Amino acid sequence: MRAARGLRVYVAAPYTQGDVALNVRAAVLAAETLRNAGHFPYVPHLSHFWHAMCPRGYEDWMELGLAYLITCHAMIRLPGDSPGSDREVAFARERGIPVFASAMDLVLSHEGSP
Repeated sequence: MRAARGLRVYVAAPYTQGDVALNVRAAVLAAETLRNAGHFPYVPHLSHFWHAMCPRGYEDWMELGLAYLITCHAMIRLPGDSPGSDREVAFARERGIPVFASAMDLVLSHEGSP
């Protein structure tokens, strides 16, 4: 197996503000753009399905997300109101993790990078 060359990218976006299903869809579609470009997205929105079967508190989900975020090379922050995403952005910036406004912004900024 060859070594992975893509970036580990955290997808931050609204979840509870607005339609949850549409928010999950937007996060997954952004992740698909990243994956198609050779990156390795982490989509915390997919915990939606875990939570439906085994509910946990808000802070537990934030803790899980931040544990992954700290291992990422970059983050994308999709538009929309989201106190959780704002908290994740602050966490990323405090640790020097670059934050991009969209999946395509990240893809274009890393075109041709090894």
